[in-house]
Amino acid sequence: MQVHEQSKGYHRGASDYVVGRPGYPPEAVDWLRDVIGVRPGARILEVGAGTGKFVPTLQAAGGDIIAVEPIAEMREQLQSAFPDVMALAGSADAIPLADASVDAVVCAQAFHWFATPEAVAEMRRVLKPAGVLGLIWNGRDENVPWVATLSEITDRREGDTPRYRTGAWRNAFPAPGFELVDERHVRNAHVGTAEQVVLKRTMSVSFIAGLPSEERADVEREVRDLIARTPELMGHREIAFPYETSMYAYRAV
Repeated sequence: MQVHEQSKGYHRGASDYVVGRPGYPPEAVDWLRDVIGVRPGARILEVGAGTGKFVPTLQAAGGDIIAVEPIAEMREQLQSAFPDVMALAGSADAIPLADASVDAVVCAQAFHWFATPEAVAEMRRVLKPAGVLGLIWNGRDENVPWVATLSEITDRREGDTPRYRTGAWRNAFPAPGFELVDERHVRNAHVGTAEQVVLKRTMSVSFIAGLPSEERADVEREVRDLIARTPELMGHREIAFPYETSMYAYRAV
């Protein structure tokens, strides 16, 4: 599978990704257990696992975790942070596992990068009969004015980068061998300093991290200016960046 040009920003931005991205709400653990079938003794594959941001949520639900991640810098951070997780080099359409070898497949903040018939078929191949594919994203709440302004800063640079917010990932479904069994949306927040959850979040965006250094500096200046002129952000030790966590489940049939 050819990696999209803009995903190369993750090679440079892996460290910012760890700090700048939100975690997942408690409801995600319930979803994993009740819908996806994550439990002790189950074999769970995360495709596009990145630095392992979703691993603590998977661990809270139980199961033996296998992570597949094509970008070496991110995979190295995952292995360092979670030495008990089997981390494999591979991609969504070339998973280095046998047929019908996992109980569930999950993609956290990643499926939009590889939402193709080939990738969906490959994930179906490694799933056991009646296994479940779970897709989960944290999407920023742009009903909040400063969040909408932040999105304007980043969206001007997105080009043709695949993103969850466009909804293009939905074109991969309906897909042979899968049926939709669950969809849910819950509130979430990333709590930390404005530097962590606003600036580093922005600089970890793939197409921002991949910009030439002068353009990245322009983005950083714009975001710092937004923080400085926004009362909800400036002068607070901690802020809460509002998100909506969206979860979708497809059962293998």
